[in-house]
This record gives sequence, structure tokens and C-alpha cells, in this order.
Amino acid sequence: MMRLKEIRKSRGMTQADVASALGLDLGNYNKLENGRTDLTVSRMEQLAKILQCEPVDFISNPSNLRTVQVRQNVEAGAWNESLEWDESDWYDVTIPDDPLYRSYKLYGAETHGPSMNKRYADKSALIYTSIIETGERPQVGKRYIVETEHADGQREATVKTLWRDDAGEMWLIPESTDPRHQQPIPLHGHDGNNVRIVGRVVASVQRED
Repeated sequence: MMRLKEIRKSRGMTQADVASALGLDLGNYNKLENGRTDLTVSRMEQLAKILQCEPVDFISNPSNLRTVQVRQNVEAGAWNESLEWDESDWYDVTIPDDPLYRSYKLYGAETHGPSMNKRYADKSALIYTSIIETGERPQVGKRYIVETEHADGQREATVKTLWRDDAGEMWLIPESTDPRHQQPIPLHGHDGNNVRIVGRVVASVQRED
């Protein structure tokens, strides 16, 4: 449960005070404080400055949180020799510490472009496990970080939903409003490219500009 209301009152501020500092109208701020609007990471950072606290203070049990580092982007059609950013561009996101994944390392990648915009807003941080580490078999209906590699070593990373057709063949399905990104991709590869599932998406965090 979020502690925004509790912290605001402890600072002697009204809802109107904080709404004004955020540039929100009172109705939208009320939704934020009462949990009807998601409290994003960047919004927590803004509120922390206004209320002179730490972003994690808005969570009832900070000890039940986990920090994951975002080191790359996933973007259909963007081919590079290396998918990882310069270290200076890495950033951390905080998510609930799910016991299911506590024994595994978690990875973070930021969505770019419209290839999964029905599901994830641009610049959402996707948190995922490593298929190699977990050893799990890919599950139909789950979303995965997928890498495609050219013969020349150029690679792209995307996020797709795994699907099986009536013949039993596995496909990677985009969820996009953009016609350029609506073609299913066979899991066994296509056009001479190698396709592999890197990890399963287990959480997402939307960042605000």
C-alpha cells in the first residue's frame, strides 16, 4: 500500500499544495494518492523532491523491493553489434521482490518504438529472467525478450508473445498498431537469421518523460 497520503500529511501539506507542485489538477492528484492512477518511478522521484523524502518511502514495505538495472533497449528493426548501452546510460528501477524470482538475477531493457505498443508504452522498462539461468521451457501466451542475429553478427532485440499454431509450430507475435510490426516471426528463424529467446518478461515499469 502506498504511503503518499501519510507522508504528505506529515509534511503539513494539503492535496492542493502537492497537486500544484506537480502541475496536476486536484482531481488527478486525488486519483494518484488513492491508488486509482499508477504511481510511476519518475512520479515518485518528483514527489520525493516535493515532500523531501526518498522515492522508496512511498512503499509500505521498502524491504520487499528489489532494484533492477536497465542496460539496453529493445527495438524492432534497430540492428547493432552490441545491444548494451554505455554504462553512463544505465539506470535502476524498483519493483516488488517477488519470491518466485528471488533466487534468479533479473535484467532490464527499455522499449523503443511501436513494435509492442498495444502492451507497453514507449520507454517502458521491461524486467526479465534469463531462460538459460531458469531452465524453463518457453510457455505459450507469455512475453519474451527475443534476439535476432544476422550472419554478419548484427543483432536486434525485441519483445514478442509466444504462440503455437494448429500444426504445432511456434511463432513470436507482435502486439502493435504499426503495420510494419504485425508479421509473426517463426521461432526457428527466418530470412537466414538466427532467432533465440533470451528471457521471459516478469514485470514492467512505465517511466514518464
